Amino acid sequence: MALVLSPFILAACSFEQYLAKPIDPAVNIAHFDQKDPTSKGFNDFLISQGYQANQLPISAWGLEELTYCALYFNPNLALARAQWQAAEASAASSNESTIPRINANLARSNDPDPAKKPYSLGFNIDLTADIANKRGLRTESAQHLAKAAELAIAQTAWQLRDKLAQSLLDYQYNQEKINLLSLEKNHQQVIVGIYQKRLDLGAASNIEVSMAKRQLQTNAALLNQATQAQLSLKNQLASHMGIPVSRLEKMPLKLSASMPENANWPSSDLQKHALLNRTDLRIALEQYAAKEAKLKLEIAKQYPDLTISPGYAYEFADSVWSLGVSGLLSMLNKNKLAIAEARQLREVEATQFEALQTKIIGEAYATNAARLQTQEMLKNQQAALKEQRSYERRMVSLFAAGEIDRLALTLTQIETVAIEKSAAAAQHDLNTAIRQLENTLQKPLTGSGVKHEP
Repeated sequence: MALVLSPFILAACSFEQYLAKPIDPAVNIAHFDQKDPTSKGFNDFLISQGYQANQLPISAWGLEELTYCALYFNPNLALARAQWQAAEASAASSNESTIPRINANLARSNDPDPAKKPYSLGFNIDLTADIANKRGLRTESAQHLAKAAELAIAQTAWQLRDKLAQSLLDYQYNQEKINLLSLEKNHQQVIVGIYQKRLDLGAASNIEVSMAKRQLQTNAALLNQATQAQLSLKNQLASHMGIPVSRLEKMPLKLSASMPENANWPSSDLQKHALLNRTDLRIALEQYAAKEAKLKLEIAKQYPDLTISPGYAYEFADSVWSLGVSGLLSMLNKNKLAIAEARQLREVEATQFEALQTKIIGEAYATNAARLQTQEMLKNQQAALKEQRSYERRMVSLFAAGEIDRLALTLTQIETVAIEKSAAAAQHDLNTAIRQLENTLQKPLTGSGVKHEP
């Protein structure tokens, strides 16, 4: 008896045990507060991505460094990895064969006939035969879904980079606005002082002083608004990276508002660039393949699996051997409704893929046209700024020669600041257009060439 039970006892020793893993919000908050871009774990991650030890710690954080920070700390990427691992586990479990089933029964008869044995004992084993490779088709579908989940990791990584790029652009543009508004405020304070002195001397009116003060108040309000917006943008950057804003405040940002000269602009064949680089297209292809495997599975289900059940029974002193065969009667309706549903779902995926392709092609040309348009606008603003600065230099020379007064020079300087603000806005529009083109192509054109492998 011990020999018979020993395999079952040994198997029981390898049973998985349930381990509770409750979620503690307080622990999660503490874990978030401990996220540190200067930690050894993050530095080791940077070294694994090609950084040299002598380059650490990072002294200036540009888009590439911020992207690596997001890849390491942002929980969205960890979520994508967990979903991929769950899909991989599902694909592995779908490949398991049907486990044989043992059936046993014990009975006792109340028949008083002493010639009959009062007990009956029987058992049989159910062995299921996979007909038409249904298990393989289920595995094929699950593997395509797992591949789609794996590609979703790269998609999530790209989305993090895209959000960081835009937030960094907004942050650096807002910082430039603050600098220009501060400079403009200084000039306007000079003008208010000049008019006030003239009013005291009777050479100016109250109206002129009031108008100068209103302009100064308007500028102060815009400056305060931009300063408050900078705090919001800093929080946004920290959120995209998945770190506390207190950590970001200790990270010197590498800001560059000008368009990179080494930009890798795409060729005229934007359609090819877009369709070759988009991860969501590859995900859509895997999802279509999964639906196609599902259709093949429903077609295979027209042929029922067979269960063979050999058995033995001891019935009141008689030994009975048996062999049973069972299967679903799916051949009667040939699984027509399920096949029609799977075929329609495949058509839905095909239509969605075509719609996505069309959308991407349209976006590629639209975003590139926006880039060219904003680039031309920036050139015009830069030409106007160059001309204005040349005019300001002449006014400075005239002021030094005593031919104009301080008011005329300061008004010229305010006009220069106004054109500088327009040029900065045009630069930001161009940078945003470039980022949108990058996002459409899902290919870095300026700055970070971060690559992420699941």
